Amino acid sequence: MNEKPIFSYEQPEESTGYLLWQVTMGWHLRMNQQLRPVGLTLTQFSLLAGLYWLSRQGEAVTQQRLADYAHTDRMMTSKVLQTLEGKGVVERHSHPQDGRAKQLRLTDVGERLLGQAHAVMAQADAQFFGPLQAEAGLFNQLLSRLMD
Repeated sequence: MNEKPIFSYEQPEESTGYLLWQVTMGWHLRMNQQLRPVGLTLTQFSLLAGLYWLSRQGEAVTQQRLADYAHTDRMMTSKVLQTLEGKGVVERHSHPQDGRAKQLRLTDVGERLLGQAHAVMAQADAQFFGPLQAEAGLFNQLLSRLMD
């Protein structure tokens, strides 16, 4: 084996990217476990929440707009929306101005399910991020800065 180390640090925990990945994967796993009894995955919840927020702003939400908003792949977004449509929580209609686009609407069943899922997520988030409670504002600012 080459004597020159590949990494500039002694342990992976010294890498910000590694730590972020570990925390993200742990959060993702925990949220999926908590959402399972509600009948949603984290991805489904995130897309439903995105649709909810965009709709509240008065937008006619398309699949493309939702994928852009949620930072998700278009094809994956389409497949998840097909699943959600099958569950009766989302309706997809042809867009009136663009025949290629699908316009989305959260159904009444979808709103109720999103409300249930949000309650589960809020509790799970509070537990997961509890150790950072005093610094939550700063933590959110730093994460927002990375998103920009």
